[in-house]
Amino acid sequence: MSEVEVLYFDDANAVADAAAAGCLLRLAQLLAEKPEVHLMITGGTVGIATLAAMSVNPLRSSVDFRKVHFWWGDERFVAADSKDRNEVQAREALLSKINIDESKLHSFPAADAGLSLEEALEVFRSEVKKFATPGSELPKFDLVFLGMGPDGHIASLFPGRELPQPGVQVIAEHDSPKPPPQRLSFTFEALNSADAVWFTVASADKAEAVSIAFGESPEDLPVGRVHGKLETVWFLDEAAASKI
Repeated sequence: MSEVEVLYFDDANAVADAAAAGCLLRLAQLLAEKPEVHLMITGGTVGIATLAAMSVNPLRSSVDFRKVHFWWGDERFVAADSKDRNEVQAREALLSKINIDESKLHSFPAADAGLSLEEALEVFRSEVKKFATPGSELPKFDLVFLGMGPDGHIASLFPGRELPQPGVQVIAEHDSPKPPPQRLSFTFEALNSADAVWFTVASADKAEAVSIAFGESPEDLPVGRVHGKLETVWFLDEAAASKI
C-alpha cells in the first residue's frame, strides 16, 4: 500500500484550486517522461470545481491535453445531453476549453444510445480492454481523482453492496441509493490499479465518513478500500477534516 499524504485547506474552493494546480504539474511532468497519460476524473461538486480551476490556471499552457486520455470513475446512465452526466459537466468546466483528442475521451455509453444498461456495460468493458497494457485488463491509470459522498461511497460503489468478483473491472449499478438509479462504474480493483489516487473532499457532511476512512476499520466504507499503488493524497477542507 502506498503512503498516505493529507493536505488541509480552508474551504472547498481552496481544495479545488490546489488539486487543479497539482494535477497540471503532474501531467506536465508525466508527459515529459512518456508520450501519453491516462487521467481518471470525477464528478461531484468539488470534482467539477477542480476541472473548472484547471481551465483558468496559468499552468494549463504547460500541458498538451491532446496526449491525455480522459476516463471517468463512474457515470449516470441517462441521456447523452443530460446535466446529470459527469461528462456533460466536465465538458462545460474544462474539456470544451482545451485542445483535446476526442479519440482519447473515453465516455461511458449514454441511456439514449439504444442500449440496455447491461449492453452498455459490455460495450464499455470492450473499450477498456482496447487500451489495456500488455498482461493487464486495464490501461495504466497514472492519476485517478475521486470524490466521496457523505455515506462514504466513491464512484458508484456504495456501502452495503456485495463486492465484485476478482477480475471484474467495470460494473453496472441498477438501483443506486442516490438518484439516478442506473449507473456504470469502475470497481475497487480497477481504481486500486492506479499509480496515484487523489481524493478531493469538502464540507462538514463528509466529516464522519472521513474519520472512518482514517480510523481503525477504514474498509467499513468504500472510500477506505481504495489506495494508489505509489501515492494516495487527500485534499481536505477544514470541515471535512474536523473529526480526524
